[in-house]
Formats: sequence, structure tokens, C-alpha cells
Amino acid sequence: MTIKKLNPLAEILRRFSVLFILIGLCLLLSLLSKRFLTFSNLLNVALQTSIVAITAIGMTFAILTGGIDLSVGSIVALASALSAGLIVKQGLPTYPAMGLALVVGVSLGAVNGLLIVKGHLPPFVATLAMMAAGRGLTLVYTRGWTIPIMVEEFTFWGTGNLGPFPVPVVILTIIFVIAYLTLNYTRFGLYVYAIGGNEEAARLAGVNIDLIKMAVYTISGFTAALAGIITAARLWSAQPNVAAGLELDAIAGPVLGGTSLFGGVGSVGGTIVGTLIIGALNNGLNLLEISSYYQKIIKGIAFILAVVLDVYTKKRR
Repeated sequence: MTIKKLNPLAEILRRFSVLFILIGLCLLLSLLSKRFLTFSNLLNVALQTSIVAITAIGMTFAILTGGIDLSVGSIVALASALSAGLIVKQGLPTYPAMGLALVVGVSLGAVNGLLIVKGHLPPFVATLAMMAAGRGLTLVYTRGWTIPIMVEEFTFWGTGNLGPFPVPVVILTIIFVIAYLTLNYTRFGLYVYAIGGNEEAARLAGVNIDLIKMAVYTISGFTAALAGIITAARLWSAQPNVAAGLELDAIAGPVLGGTSLFGGVGSVGGTIVGTLIIGALNNGLNLLEISSYYQKIIKGIAFILAVVLDVYTKKRR
């Protein structure tokens, strides 16, 4: 019996294909616009991407178990409204208001988990229902009006800097490190991959499937709420229709980064690269002053090509 030896170059291409796509995209955009590959613009790309990336990290946990969370955009909007509204309307101090917004996000994520685990609803249906309910709660709380907030202690979390780095980018880095260590070096992370790879086998091995699924949707709710607080702080206001469609980018980031929608395969590192592809493309097209109508077409084609190339390179093993 002969064992096929992997070509080292082919193996590198297979493992880091999405990263090479990002590098290639950045090089192309730098040739088309001299402003793209500057430190200030790259920081701007990271800042613009941070909110989607934080949400996408939580989404990655759900997708790795073979599920999905369509409610993240609505949770972002609700947490944004609550964090600003509790300060402006109810007069709460900044940090208790932020804490309560996080608690609500975590609670809605846990409800998603309960509907899936105890209600036996498909993740698509359960989180779709929460998407509608969360958006409705936001509109009820705000009454459809924008809530402006000028409290510097609050806006610092969206517009402040720690050294040369924007605060949202620093928060993203911390969340990424925690998520990476959790998925790669804890028993919980092992169980997440096991459930996505073969749920029945994981059950027979003694994994508490219900508990792990509850946990991943709770994590997704937390990251969405955190992104909502940062959004309100960055915009100096809570807007009832903010983050509409964010769930699409939060799903596209992990998928572009190599996370399988069937579960069991993926990484938060890939998710960050995938969201950076989205951010770099958005930024580059704006620098090139391309109409928003054409941007949607170009982004759709780019996403398809990126996924096809990634799938092709992974098959050539």
C-alpha cells in the first residue's frame, strides 16, 4: 500500500488560502489606490471591521456546532438602544447601563438556546423568530427615534484610543484571544467541534449536547450585545434601524474564513481573516469612489470567487 505524500507548497496553499486571498486583495487595492496601504487607512479598515468581527466570533461558535444565529443584528440594535437609553432616559451611570445591555444580550442568546434545545426548533427558525422579536423590542423601546448620547465616559468605548489603536480594535483583539484559547485549548472547545463533526457520536461519548448548545448561543448573544454597545458609543447615538443586515456579514466572515456551515470545521482566526476581506473590499471600493450599486455586485462576485478558491484548494490534498 502506497501513501500519497502531500506537496508542501500545496499543503501551505490549502491551509492558508483565505489569508493569501486577503493579501492578494490588499495588494490589488493598493495598486488601484495609493491611499489604501497607509497605516491610518489600515487602522480605519480594522476599526470599520471590528463590530462585524466581534459579532462574527460569536457566530463562529454557533456555526461550528452545525447551527446558525440570525438574531445577532437585532441583538446589536437592542443592546445599542438599551446602553444609550438607560443612561439618557433612566439616568443610570455608564457602566451599570452597559452591564444591563450585556445581560439582555446574553439572556436573548440563552433563549435562542432554550428554543433549540428544549423546544426542538431548528436554529434557523428559532433565531429568525428572535431576529423579529429583538428588532420589535428595539423599536418599542426607542419609539422609532434616535437616542443621542454625549457622555464621554460612554463614547470612549467607540471613539477612544489606547495608544495608536482604536478601543474597538483592542476589544476585538481581546475577544479573539479568549475565543481562540477557548476553542483550541479547553474541553469546551473540543466539545463544540465534536458536536459539529458528529453530534450522535459526541452524545455517545458522554458530551452534554444541550449544555454546549445553550452555551454557544449565549456566547453569540454576548458578542452581539458587546458589538451593540460599541456601535452606540461609536455613533454617539442609538439608532433603531442600526445593524440591519449585519447578520449576513457576521455569517459571511466565518464562511469566507473556512468555517463549514455543516459544522465541525473552522477557526476564529479564519473568521477574522474573512471579516477583514469584507472590510478591505468595502474600504477599497469606497476609496475608488465606485457607486454603491456596483459595490454590491462586485462584493457578491468576490465572495463567490473566494469561497470557490478556498474549497478548491482544500480538495487538492
